[in-house]
Amino acid sequence: MTDTRRRVKVYTLNEDRQWDDRGTGHVSSGYVERLKGMSLLVRAESDGSLLLESKINPNTAYQKQQDTLIVWSEAENYDLALSFQEKAGCDEIWEKICQVQGKDPSVDITQDLVDESEEERFDDMSSPGLELPSCELSRLEEIAELVASSLPSPLRREKLALALENEGYIKKLLELFHVCEDLENIEGLHHLYEIIKGIFLLNRTALFEVMFSEECIMDVIGCLEYDPALSQPRKHREFLTKTAKFKEVIPISDPELKQKIHQTYRVQYIQDMVLPTPSVFEENMLSTLHSFIFFNKVEIVGMLQEDEKFLTDLFAQLTDEATDEEKRQELVNFLKEFCAFSQTLQPQNRDAFFKTLSNMGILPALEVILGMDDTQVRSAATDIFSYLVEYNPSMVREFVMQEAQQNDDDILLINLIIEHMICDTDPELGGAVQLMGLLRTLVDPENMLATSNKTEKTEFLGFFYKHCMHVLTAPLLANTTEDKPSKDDFQTAQLLALVLELLTFCVEHHTYHIKNYIINKDILRRVLVLMASKHAFLALCALRFKRKIIGLKDEFYNRYIMKSFLFEPVVKAFLNNGSRYNLMNSAIIEMFEFIRVEDIKSLTAHVIENYWKALEDVDYVQTFKGLKLRFEQQRERQDNPKLDSMRSILRNHRYRRDARTLEDEEEMWFNADEDDMEDGEAVVSPSDKAKNDDDIMDPISKFMERKKLKESEEKEVLLKTNLSGRQSPSFKLSLSSGTKTNLTSQSPATNLPGSPGSPGSPGSPGSPGSVPKNTSQTAAITTKGGLVGLVDYPDDDEDDDEDEDKEDMLPLSKKAKFES
Repeated sequence: MTDTRRRVKVYTLNEDRQWDDRGTGHVSSGYVERLKGMSLLVRAESDGSLLLESKINPNTAYQKQQDTLIVWSEAENYDLALSFQEKAGCDEIWEKICQVQGKDPSVDITQDLVDESEEERFDDMSSPGLELPSCELSRLEEIAELVASSLPSPLRREKLALALENEGYIKKLLELFHVCEDLENIEGLHHLYEIIKGIFLLNRTALFEVMFSEECIMDVIGCLEYDPALSQPRKHREFLTKTAKFKEVIPISDPELKQKIHQTYRVQYIQDMVLPTPSVFEENMLSTLHSFIFFNKVEIVGMLQEDEKFLTDLFAQLTDEATDEEKRQELVNFLKEFCAFSQTLQPQNRDAFFKTLSNMGILPALEVILGMDDTQVRSAATDIFSYLVEYNPSMVREFVMQEAQQNDDDILLINLIIEHMICDTDPELGGAVQLMGLLRTLVDPENMLATSNKTEKTEFLGFFYKHCMHVLTAPLLANTTEDKPSKDDFQTAQLLALVLELLTFCVEHHTYHIKNYIINKDILRRVLVLMASKHAFLALCALRFKRKIIGLKDEFYNRYIMKSFLFEPVVKAFLNNGSRYNLMNSAIIEMFEFIRVEDIKSLTAHVIENYWKALEDVDYVQTFKGLKLRFEQQRERQDNPKLDSMRSILRNHRYRRDARTLEDEEEMWFNADEDDMEDGEAVVSPSDKAKNDDDIMDPISKFMERKKLKESEEKEVLLKTNLSGRQSPSFKLSLSSGTKTNLTSQSPATNLPGSPGSPGSPGSPGSPGSVPKNTSQTAAITTKGGLVGLVDYPDDDEDDDEDEDKEDMLPLSKKAKFES
């Protein structure tokens, strides 16, 4: 037989049921004299040492999985796997294994449990049942061998289980266990261990009910203490009877419920601590044991849920100020475990469970508990709160909105959660991370309900931004009063990174609520102070926040960014980073590249006019030169309106563009200034082509006249504006989306919050959010295949009603330019 060498990884299964990588090598199969048979050999590719030498045993069950994996048990609790780099290599080795065992290589398991000879199958079917040896000390070895030999065959396993059920055999075996312990018959105890372990692997509920009964379960655990592989027996019974104590935080009057709780605890202990770690082939054999525990938990939850007196007492003691701390901790831990058990319920039963808890007042109770000083109690209460939020966030939202009508902001449930997040003492902020995830779920519009009479999104977000957002942003605002963070230790940086992560989520999902908040409170300027942090992850969080805002391509945000010169901290961080090729460098370049690719005209002009001198020497990427080119193209279009208008005529008179022509015209299409269209102008569609040319040219000639008048004004402003760099006290603000408006600011000092011209709310005079109706953002106009598409911005509609009043309040110079 020729050797076949294939590249593989060798894995072994550890006690924690995890696969350990033993190394990479090349596998071959061949006869090994020492092992007296065909074997699998794996030699390490690094030094040629032997990683694996395994005889292909004719009776070992080999499994092929996922075309590149071969798994088998070498011995009890020692599983091996070969993971092949190529399917071909796996197939070759599989053929060798099948050849040794006389199997067809098309099978996935060489020792298929159902694959018995016709003669054996006939014998099993014809025989009426399995006859068990008499239950005597002298025959324990014979019984153990019978159980072990029956496990591989489903039919024999079935017959063995029936025989054990019918003859009351398990109780007889447990009587022998007492005799063996009294006589200190270790050999007999080892046989009993093998027998009881084998009975577990029969996977029969009827047998489990006998074994886990009150009279038998401790003896079953006793049998499993005598593992032959251990030098000394384990002391599981001693732990369960002396160490593990059952506490009734609220007395349980139902004896059946109490017995069920005891049984579940002990069976869970058997599964987790007593039974040896199952091998790959035994794992599925314990599925009935998992089910037994599962259904027990379902019964316990149901019985407790129906006991109204029990739950009433529980919540009364939880919220009673007279309850001592130790007792309250026990009550909270019980409630936490009660909620954990509920996760086993079916959806409809879980609905009833949480509805019962809600009616009992679980949320007000949690509010009381979270306001206490005991850290352990608060931690358990947080876990309970997480179950409620994950199950039904709308229920929590409804509660906090109702309590806001009666209580101060300081004691609102959500504000308590935010405060615990901010005050987490764990150096790794494990609790804060959990709480931030819960807050994110609560403010996520994706899981908010919308009914005919109310919209949860509108109501809850209005509540959150009014009553809670100031608590969330407090640590951020407190730490960014200067040009750099006032506290920059690791824990503070971690906390601020969490706050920024939530704010970034809000920017993406909350539209006008977060927009108003950021502009009113000047949040972005404060966030960008964190770009000066010594912790790179926090600086990157601040940058990601700004990148998310720019990604929205919202002109309200853009005007705010330009008015407050909010690219300055980014450019400073970029220059301070120097020539280091790291994540900061890449992230900043990507932000400017986005502005260039998306052709955000106002930001392009702002960056080039104010920061070109600082960025012009960066030539290892073409981003900044590309931005300058975009800016010059904009200027060229402003200086040559005729050329730009002809492009518009060509674009709007195109009959159709198929997929092939799109590629050729892409550059002209996207570079052309689509924003030259004024409000009220007609867009010529292909269906209008048959109209008289005079009818077409008349509106175009009027457009040209208006364009010339407008361009002359722009040139005057450009002559007055110093484009050389950031040092200039005045700057040009160019609005895209249908307007070529220019605002001039007297000095950067006037941009401070609260001063005239500062970024206020969309309703304040001169704010980035206030745009008169005659220059409101027009929808972007695109034509494809003869269709005209308009993109509307619904968030801006609500500001239209106030625009006329704002127009009268603008300074004269600004008003004149808006009206041009």
